[in-house]
Amino acid sequence: MQNFIFHNPTKIIFGKGEVKRLGKETAKFGKKALLVYGKSSILKNGVYDQVTTSLKQAGVAFVDFPGVKSNPVLSHVEKGIELARKENVDVVLGVGGGSVIDSAKVIAAGVKVDHSVWDFFTYTQTVKDALPILAVATVSASASEMNNGAVLTKEDCCYKFGMASRYFQPRVSILDPSTLFSLDKEYSAYSSIDAIAHMLEAYFNTSANSTILQDRLNESLIKTVMESTDVIMKKPDDYDARANVMWASVVGFNGITTAGMGFSAFPAHMIEHALSALYDIAHGAGLSIVLPAWMIWAREEKKDRLARFAQEVFSVNNTDNLKAADKGTAKLKSWFASLGAPVSLKEANITENDVEKIADNAVNNAQMWGMTSYTKEVIVEILTNAK
Repeated sequence: MQNFIFHNPTKIIFGKGEVKRLGKETAKFGKKALLVYGKSSILKNGVYDQVTTSLKQAGVAFVDFPGVKSNPVLSHVEKGIELARKENVDVVLGVGGGSVIDSAKVIAAGVKVDHSVWDFFTYTQTVKDALPILAVATVSASASEMNNGAVLTKEDCCYKFGMASRYFQPRVSILDPSTLFSLDKEYSAYSSIDAIAHMLEAYFNTSANSTILQDRLNESLIKTVMESTDVIMKKPDDYDARANVMWASVVGFNGITTAGMGFSAFPAHMIEHALSALYDIAHGAGLSIVLPAWMIWAREEKKDRLARFAQEVFSVNNTDNLKAADKGTAKLKSWFASLGAPVSLKEANITENDVEKIADNAVNNAQMWGMTSYTKEVIVEILTNAK
């Protein structure tokens, strides 16, 4: 285990009916909020009414800013910054999934600067301040409600970049598993795949020599997400299953499971960001294609880690680590497919002719994230496993 500093200041309020606490929590940070959300889901499932009722009862004024799409885009965030300035808000609320909360984070920082927020994502400018950010999570996948990351897509160049800042850390996040009941099977599946991919990227790519505690944390969380997701596919309103996924997705990517693991590359996410940028594919769907393809490509170098995963998560018993690794990869891919997620480029209507274009795009992320060994040629090799 390597040296580490763990600091996560987000206050989590977890449980059924806890959205009612949002107003009082928000009032501690400001008197007027920008309410950032997606298109219509929180209007249909009653979360919007819960949120606005709570804000009104606490005397917090609010300005609606709807319309955040999956794979949030720069142009929409810029409109949010303009509105936040015009209305002189002093706090930003993100009510939705990772795309919404990420947008809220970038808006909160963008209000404070006179340059494009895209400069944060190209690392030509640094986030030095932001309005207070609070969140109500209604999708469990990215753990943005309890981490300092954000992802944004610039449409005109088709780049999807991610970055992190301590100013992006939400002050308070409310997690009510019952808000997930209305998620359809497709996005319930994609959410769980995203959560598992976060854990597996660090698990497979740790730079530490001994990570037994973190390994076991990740393995138990992954098994719990898989078991709970299987329940959700049959019974979407199973509270305990939704609660397990909601909390596991957060714990899996809020710094706890990676503490002491050192630098970990995220190659599947790096390549998937190119898919999202070019084809606007759902992030979880992109990961269900790319992650098994990467595992096949990495089988020789990572056979010991892959074999451990196969044994601990899928009970694969094989003294040949390479054979165990292959079985584990096949079982994970099969589980993705059982949820209805695509596991090949073809299933996502992406042709083999586009592999070079995807690789060209992904190389930009590889360079930005310091993953210089992932050249265009390497990325093409990985994507070849996903045809």
